[in-house]
Amino acid sequence: MDATRVTEQPTSYERPPGADPADSRGALLRTPTPPRAPGAAALPAQARTGEPPSTPGTTAPSGNDKAPVSNGPEHAQPSAAAEADTHRPRPVPEGIPPQPGTEPAPEERRSGQGVQPGRPTPMRRDGDRLRFVGAATRRIARGIDLDEIVMGLCRATVPTFSDAILVYLRDPLPVGDERPTGPVVLRLRRTDRIPEERDTEGFLPVPGVPEPTELAELSAVTAELCEVQPGGALAEVLRGVRPVFADAPAAHAALPELLGEDGQLVVPTGQRAILAPLRGRRRVIGAALFLRRPERIAFEADDLLVAAQLATHSALGIDKAVLYGREAYIADELQRTMLPETLPRPTGVRLASRYLPAAETARVGGDWYDAIPLPGSRVALVVGDVMGHSMTSAAIMGQLRTTAQTLAGLDLPPQEVLHHLDEQAQRLGTDRMATCLYAVYDPVSHRITIANAGHPPPVLLHLGGRAEVLRVPPGAPIGVGGVDFEAVELDAPAGATLLLYTDGLVESRLRDVWTGIEQLREKLAATAQLTGPDHPPPLEALCDEVLDMLGPGDRDDDIALLAARFDGIAPSDVAYWFLEPEDAAPGRARRLARRALSRWGLEELSDSVELLVSEVVTNAVRYASRPVTLRLLRTDVLRCEVGDDVPQLPRLRQARATDEGGRGLYLVNKLARRWGATRLSTGKVVWFELNRG
Repeated sequence: MDATRVTEQPTSYERPPGADPADSRGALLRTPTPPRAPGAAALPAQARTGEPPSTPGTTAPSGNDKAPVSNGPEHAQPSAAAEADTHRPRPVPEGIPPQPGTEPAPEERRSGQGVQPGRPTPMRRDGDRLRFVGAATRRIARGIDLDEIVMGLCRATVPTFSDAILVYLRDPLPVGDERPTGPVVLRLRRTDRIPEERDTEGFLPVPGVPEPTELAELSAVTAELCEVQPGGALAEVLRGVRPVFADAPAAHAALPELLGEDGQLVVPTGQRAILAPLRGRRRVIGAALFLRRPERIAFEADDLLVAAQLATHSALGIDKAVLYGREAYIADELQRTMLPETLPRPTGVRLASRYLPAAETARVGGDWYDAIPLPGSRVALVVGDVMGHSMTSAAIMGQLRTTAQTLAGLDLPPQEVLHHLDEQAQRLGTDRMATCLYAVYDPVSHRITIANAGHPPPVLLHLGGRAEVLRVPPGAPIGVGGVDFEAVELDAPAGATLLLYTDGLVESRLRDVWTGIEQLREKLAATAQLTGPDHPPPLEALCDEVLDMLGPGDRDDDIALLAARFDGIAPSDVAYWFLEPEDAAPGRARRLARRALSRWGLEELSDSVELLVSEVVTNAVRYASRPVTLRLLRTDVLRCEVGDDVPQLPRLRQARATDEGGRGLYLVNKLARRWGATRLSTGKVVWFELNRG
């Protein structure tokens, strides 16, 4: 019997219902004994596979009863004389070096004598081992990550094959073609053993036999970390790849290095321990130590082949699990960088979002959402969906999202943003299709402008609880080319909630998109009724309630969800003026700002605001040819915005001692909470914010 026979032999067999050879709670595999006729004498154990059968007509000298036994099929029982005559030591399997003391006594192998009652009998036939290896490898193969595979190895071998197991893995585990530069370090990943108290499965301690203490606390006795010394005994065993008995000279010298000085206490004497290297596709990634209690029968030479198969399947599974973990990590990082980590907090609107991948095993997709602050306290709300949910879709989504952010920074109208996105998608390829919805909310005018490119329409939840599907032009998807996009401007009353989503939320194999949109509208209306007509539902809870409408079979695609609660800015909190580009404009701006602050009760900010307004307005009127705009907004902070028709943005620089100007933005940078400048289609806006007391 060699390693090839272990893996390629058919493993189908007749098994009692519910029995699993690799189940840690199941008893050991045993060859079923044929029922004995009443009054018939007990027959000896069946001859082992590979031994010559008895000669036809041979009789068994068992007193007066002499029944001829013919050379029948495999399960025919030979006579006692034939059993005695045909017995001979089993040859050492090919490829495994002869191990001292591998052959137990004949009477121990044949009749099970010498095994303590109440303990599981070992596997003594090739068929038993084949069935065990088949069941164990299937259990190991069921694992998809590292912990599941290691646990599958432990549960498959304890107690069927061994009483205890220790699994060591490299720390860190190499991934793919990586070549670790540091020393080889093994870390104890998992231990498993037969509990001291078992149920009625036949593993109760034997009365009068003391419970061995060697296997009681494996993790406490053995060392957790082990550095493999180059040229040492452990390195030689790992390089040899094949499992060896613990009493072999190489393993005997390697165990103290692996387990530590006190670790040898857990290794039983004789051939009751097997050290098996775990080798992946390119290198050794760990080692497994199989242990049997001193009162158990020792391992046989064929058990080395079983340990080799278990180690090989486990190592290959661990190698693939590490590769899968790296791919999943890359996919998660890619998706995380493609989507915003946190949403901004623009003035007059509150935001919440959700993203759900199509499946846990495919966590990347083409759905995205975004919220982009714009000049004038406005905010752009974007949601899009690239066809598919693969790495390619995620990459295209990232490029389109970056393009949308750049276009939003230019303060283009929504329809122009979609037009440029369509051109970008065509440059990426002929089959790069996506849907997108782009909306701009102005908290001062309480209006929202929406342009659509083949995306499902948004739903607006009013303060009174009425949910409305907004009528926006559907448009053609991005990437079609040669189409025109249209924008509509709608009211966005304070307290209303706008819900933008992708089709994965409303469309599945069980329902069409319009049925899903109607269910979404009803869900929003029902949720709003719970909080009453005067209080909108909490935004985060509303997103969770929307996702709860998904049934078990409704997850066919990625889902991106963006909810915006419109608070707006009251007209009484806004002051707006036009200033002619003349020398008297800075003085007039200071007076207007002082009056507004006095009306709002913010006189303590007058000095700072007058100084900064004067500097920014002076810089604007120096180059402007059209009236300059000045706007003050009172929210949680005081915000000042100065707009002109010059597209060049001001830059902060360090003025020399001889310069007469260049210090205005330096003062703004020192005194303001934060400031910035944004280019518009008609010029630019310079703004700054101050804390309110």
